[in-house]
Amino acid sequence: MTDKTLLQQIREKELMISIKIDETRRGGDEIILNARKEASEMIENSEREGKKAAREYYEKEIEKLKEEIEQIRNQGNQLAMSVREKGERNIQRATEKIVKVIFLG
Repeated sequence: MTDKTLLQQIREKELMISIKIDETRRGGDEIILNARKEASEMIENSEREGKKAAREYYEKEIEKLKEEIEQIRNQGNQLAMSVREKGERNIQRATEKIVKVIFLG
């Protein structure tokens, strides 16, 4: 009885199909697992690159602010020097006017 009955042939085919389904399911699970891992790595890389870009931007902006502060400080110093020089030039005339007002009345 080497000939298989129709029912045995159907069962063998069902078994082969079941094996293929299991293999396909395992392959799909592996693909999903790899995709999740890859997505996680992409997120980590994006976060790392985002933090790096933010840090570089922050440092660049801080440097600009430092330069602006230095410019404002220099302008303030120049203005103070100008006012001081102007005041020193006017001391003689102011003294003369004060003396005139006090003594000449």
